[in-house]
Amino acid sequence: MMLSFLIGWDPMYYAFIIPGALLAMWAQFRVKSAYAQMSRKGTFSGLSGAEAAAQLLRAHGLEHVRIEPAQGILSDHYDPRQKVLRLSRDVYAGRSIASVGIAAHEAGHAIQDRAGYAPLALRNGIVPLASVGGSLAMVFLMLGLFLRSFNLTLVGIGLFSVIVLFQLVNLPVEFNASKRARASLLTSGIIQQVEDRDVAKVLNAAALTYVAATLTAVLQLLYFLYRAGLLGGRRE
Repeated sequence: MMLSFLIGWDPMYYAFIIPGALLAMWAQFRVKSAYAQMSRKGTFSGLSGAEAAAQLLRAHGLEHVRIEPAQGILSDHYDPRQKVLRLSRDVYAGRSIASVGIAAHEAGHAIQDRAGYAPLALRNGIVPLASVGGSLAMVFLMLGLFLRSFNLTLVGIGLFSVIVLFQLVNLPVEFNASKRARASLLTSGIIQQVEDRDVAKVLNAAALTYVAATLTAVLQLLYFLYRAGLLGGRRE
């Protein structure tokens, strides 16, 4: 990508980005390790991920929320517009700690939606802005850095800030969904107290990926501010 070419030679870019990149690598290792370990460990209840999610949804009056299998690995998500819980096939049919924990986390988002959890509503409102802003930000940053135009770079920074805002708002949403998931799994009897620590391993590892994504986005923003001369750097 042109933007990567334009900044790839700058040592300061790596000084800003390396901490986030290292955390992201560690987070991915943790997720794969925890998922592989807990995918081999069954629950006492013997429920599949889809069955556990359905039981949690019923307990919170969310029978109208559909549960569907989805393509991909760890592609699990809750669609608040269509009120659908989409679970990757291993999570949907799996009867392991990992499957139940991940399915419960996504059910936690549906529970947030029903409760009118403000950060979730804010995140959902930012999603289209972040999607469009993410594409346009790279265009303006590329042009701004290539043409050495402060104004174009500033527009790109403003658009990129929407991505950072999304990541910052996303953190409490994800942590809260995991908290709700663990509590609901225990109160519903789907898992026992001795299994909660294993569920926590999976959900905490997944949470680390959100922390890494947020840190990376913040560090990228700081770098662009530096290149624009707004953070002690030399204006392009």
